[in-house]
Amino acid sequence: MQQTLSRTLWIDYLRSFLTVLVVAHHSSLAYTTFASFDKTAYIRSTHPVVDTQRWIGLDIFENFNDVFFMSLMFLIAGLFVIKSIHRKGPGAFVRDRFYRLFIPFLIGGTILNLIAHYPSYVLAHGRLGLLAYVKDFFIVEQWPVGPPWFIWVLFVFNIAFAFIYLACRSKFEVTKNTKPRNYQPATLVLCAFLLTFALYVPFAFWLGPYKWTGLGPFDFQVSRAALYFGYFLLGTWLGNVNFNETIFGSSAPLVRRWPLWLVACGLVYTLLTIASPYLTTLVKTGVLTEFQGYFIYFTIYVLSCTFSCIAFMAAFRALVKRHHRAWDSLSEHAYLIYLLHYPFVLWTQYALLDAPLSAFGKFLITFVSALAGSWVVAILFRKSKLLKQYL
Repeated sequence: MQQTLSRTLWIDYLRSFLTVLVVAHHSSLAYTTFASFDKTAYIRSTHPVVDTQRWIGLDIFENFNDVFFMSLMFLIAGLFVIKSIHRKGPGAFVRDRFYRLFIPFLIGGTILNLIAHYPSYVLAHGRLGLLAYVKDFFIVEQWPVGPPWFIWVLFVFNIAFAFIYLACRSKFEVTKNTKPRNYQPATLVLCAFLLTFALYVPFAFWLGPYKWTGLGPFDFQVSRAALYFGYFLLGTWLGNVNFNETIFGSSAPLVRRWPLWLVACGLVYTLLTIASPYLTTLVKTGVLTEFQGYFIYFTIYVLSCTFSCIAFMAAFRALVKRHHRAWDSLSEHAYLIYLLHYPFVLWTQYALLDAPLSAFGKFLITFVSALAGSWVVAILFRKSKLLKQYL
């Protein structure tokens, strides 16, 4: 999750862009039309802070992110895993992941989440007692994990792959004299679609598309566990076939057609947005069975996820050609911004509850405040030698 580890500029910038999307995503959740708040246990709310101001445009934005961005983050996280294991060895790799992922997760999942969720406790109970809040946080709310869930899941994926590597070491050996394969875009897109379909649709039918489970802070979206791990493994495969010179080479057909993928990404997501209420009506009127309605919706969802991931990777590969000072800083501090942004999001949303502003205005203030605040604190943290081994 660091620029110095990957040394691939467009991936660094894409990773930091996705981090910005994460901040914007969480900043929007208080203002969606489907937002709801449960005072009995705010863990069951759609978001820890919910405003009375709503805007359907933020539904569209939030849903677009939800379709693809975590899958793409796991894919990117896998790109340099094999190279890291080759360089460090499996033992040192696992130790490094423990310090860089698991320890920050423990900090983010406890201290930062305690700070972040206090406004939710006040909204639910109208009390300010810190001891009562801490008790409620760990017992009633069962230790809300917040955004750090991604980090502990990524840690588990890294450990799992380290064992896979040990069992199949010969399969991952780099052969320098192997001639690069010619990957056809149509074949790649079809394979990506079929892989995504196989990893998502059966589990969405079986478990429901939004099912979460876990123990305490070790919470995760169980219906997408296979999808995320599959995309992580896809990332390791891409890294092992030298993706930057082959599939996503600067002159590769997939990259040259980046405008086409962006258009396809937008069109398919528009279709997904339009199809949802239409399919619901067809199911309610008996034209389609519930299974048929969900099957069509999940198929479009998978297509949207596939095109979005390809579109953003191809576009960043084609357009990112040189360093930019601000984006270099954003890339360098993206990991810490991810860890730190949630308290800024929730406290800003709480402070704006009674402000006479539109939903979009509140979203914009929250997003800018959270991104700028976490970025500044990240810069200060990076200067601390005490945190060097974890960052």
